[in-house]
Amino acid sequence: MSYEFFIAERYLKSRRKTGFISVITYFSIGGVLIGVAALIIVLAVMNGFESEVRTRIVGFDAHVRLRTFHNKTGVENYQELIKQVKKIKNVVGCAPYIIEHAIIQSHTNRPQTVFVKGSDPILEKEVTLLNEYIISGALTFDSLAVEGEQTLPGIILGSGIANRLMAEIGAKVLVISPAGLSITGGPYQVPPVKQFRVTGIFESGLNEYDANVVLCSIPAAQSLFYYQDKVAGIEIKLDNIDYAEMVARELDSMFGYPYTTETWYERNRTLFSWMKIEKWAAFIILSLIIMVAAFNIISTLIMVVLEKTREIGILKAMGANSRSIMRIFLFEGLVIGVVGTFLGSLIGYLLCWSQLKYEWFSLPGDIYFIKSLPIKMEMVDFVFIGVAAMLLCLLASVYPAWKASRLDAVEAIRYE
Repeated sequence: MSYEFFIAERYLKSRRKTGFISVITYFSIGGVLIGVAALIIVLAVMNGFESEVRTRIVGFDAHVRLRTFHNKTGVENYQELIKQVKKIKNVVGCAPYIIEHAIIQSHTNRPQTVFVKGSDPILEKEVTLLNEYIISGALTFDSLAVEGEQTLPGIILGSGIANRLMAEIGAKVLVISPAGLSITGGPYQVPPVKQFRVTGIFESGLNEYDANVVLCSIPAAQSLFYYQDKVAGIEIKLDNIDYAEMVARELDSMFGYPYTTETWYERNRTLFSWMKIEKWAAFIILSLIIMVAAFNIISTLIMVVLEKTREIGILKAMGANSRSIMRIFLFEGLVIGVVGTFLGSLIGYLLCWSQLKYEWFSLPGDIYFIKSLPIKMEMVDFVFIGVAAMLLCLLASVYPAWKASRLDAVEAIRYE
């Protein structure tokens, strides 16, 4: 231990003539503590929400999609294509899909615009968690017969659409496709229309999907949208979501034009970019609490310098140079920062852990898609917040330390 640190520690521990200085020191530590704890809690909550949203988006959607440019030509021989894709490292599941706009209507409500997704119910389980989101019925498109009525193919509705259509399991719905319609003055053509019977209702917790997506079988979607024996593309699931861009680049180099890829992040870039901006904004705003504590540190150390003027003069007379005096007061500010950061990190961690363990803060299920405040603690946040807090405290100590180092030894002890 250097003598500068030893003296700094003594200055912090000693009972000063002016007790007010000690009070301000405690306030400074408390300010750092509150700022660090607030930052850790807020970032953990934002990480939790981001993780929940990402899990539900990826749970309903694939990690990577392989399709043709502009979705114009469709993918032929997709079964052979799936075999080739499955050979790629990190790929654990593939499924064909068709996604197009359509209009859906029940006999009890007005028409609604939706996205119709054609999929294979068996392969769908390999690439998404849709089966876990089914709240009524089952993940099946098998023809469903109702006594006294004709047998119709099955369709699965999002909970939002089901509510708007007032449709339950077994209800009959009509899907109208815009495929084949032209605005170029060609001959009039009746749009494809197909009747379905509801075999399932899903709820992912994300309104974008629940209120806008319905699912039917691949053959039914091919018939509705004139895809013949083609599909729009292939959905791909990986063993690690972080490999999505790497696998997408490999697929691009393997297949080339007319194929292209699209990752889950590219489809939701705006949402996750905004969440990242919010996280940084919260970090900057809450750092102002630590800034207030830093100003307290400045005032505290300035008053310590004034109180310890004689001691500083004696140290200089004994041979201490200006650099050593400056280190003493820098160490004081750093100790305040370290103590406040440690206690704040500990309190922040304990509060986050208790929420994870006991779920003190619950959320109304009819508004949010989760039952309690989500928490996700990341070590990088603790490190980043701790380093930032201690740097602010160290910077706040620079001016008082510099003023102390500039004191003249003779003037400091002349009247003692």
